[in-house]
Amino acid sequence: MEAVTQLLNTPPTAGFDEPFGMLQACHGRVARSLDLLGRLGAYLAEQGGDDAQGQARDAAADVQRYFDLAAPLHHQDEELHVLPALRAAGQRALADQLQAEHRQMEALWPAVRADLQAVQAGHAPAGTALVAARRRWADFAAVYTRHIAAEETQAYPSAQTTLEPPVQAAMGREMAQRRGVRYPEVGP
Repeated sequence: MEAVTQLLNTPPTAGFDEPFGMLQACHGRVARSLDLLGRLGAYLAEQGGDDAQGQARDAAADVQRYFDLAAPLHHQDEELHVLPALRAAGQRALADQLQAEHRQMEALWPAVRADLQAVQAGHAPAGTALVAARRRWADFAAVYTRHIAAEETQAYPSAQTTLEPPVQAAMGREMAQRRGVRYPEVGP
């Protein structure tokens, strides 16, 4: 397996002064984390749990870190800013669907997290346990993939056109503040 990428150290392609760009950049990091999860499953199927270099453990730790720390903040961003804008624009069904998918991903995460913790502890699943783990991982990834597609093609464009620039700026400030990050100020 190739060297593990430091997913959390990947610089964002947008700043908090572009909150919808930041949300889409987060989706890129989700996709990379899900890809790493898939590659981890393939690696374990090919190599087994004997991971002398610790690459599987590192990959498992990176995926867990992303979904433990960044993903919940991303969902909060959407629930605080995007979903209310959709509801205000008369798109309650879409907002409700996206919120239900957040709950579904949150419900699937603990089992996936437990699998990743086992890998990190040197107890990677094997045989039928690995088959079951990979199915859980694929189900988790499928929900995220569908969810991201709906957000990028429907939710974000609609919410972005609904929210005036000052409201988007406040959204970006709030997102930065919740993460303890300085909001980029414009001007001298």
